[in-house]
Amino acid sequence: MRPASHPRFRLTAAWLVGMALVLAAAQIASAGSRPPLPAMGPSLRKMVAFPTAENVGTIIIRKQEKALYLVTGQGKALRYQISVGRDGFGWTGTVQVGAKTEWPEWRPPREMRARQPELPEMVPAGPYNPLGARALYLLRDGRDTLYRIHGTNDPSGVGFDGTSGCFRLTNTDVIDLFRRVPVGTKVVVQ
Repeated sequence: MRPASHPRFRLTAAWLVGMALVLAAAQIASAGSRPPLPAMGPSLRKMVAFPTAENVGTIIIRKQEKALYLVTGQGKALRYQISVGRDGFGWTGTVQVGAKTEWPEWRPPREMRARQPELPEMVPAGPYNPLGARALYLLRDGRDTLYRIHGTNDPSGVGFDGTSGCFRLTNTDVIDLFRRVPVGTKVVVQ
């Protein structure tokens, strides 16, 4: 290992710093050709009274209320405002979180693409993805339901009947929920 005072080390360190600055400038320049990064949205979460027989850590979704509750115990839960499935796309039942992804890619299901042929086969992972900052994949009996609890790049789109069966939160709230729930979490959709 060379000491920091060695001339060759100083040149290498300077070169590395210079390259980092060049790369950062290139990223900023190329970002100018993209739309601005989507808003993360406000937190619509609050602690509420919520008596239930479900265990701490269970997610309960009440579609009529457009609310997702994370049971915290002692008769309380964190309440998140959500969007739910529009007419014809609502469902109920008990599922579990089978996987979690940060900045997920999106592959619209075949049935969705049949209804909306303009949809791409896949939208790459990243901040412009319609699933937003995080996604929780919902499984029933070990099989993917194709439904998700996910974020959105349009925070004004939370609180409505407008999805194809998924549950949509602001990116700020889905990041918070993502940190709180492990894979295997029980999800009750009412």
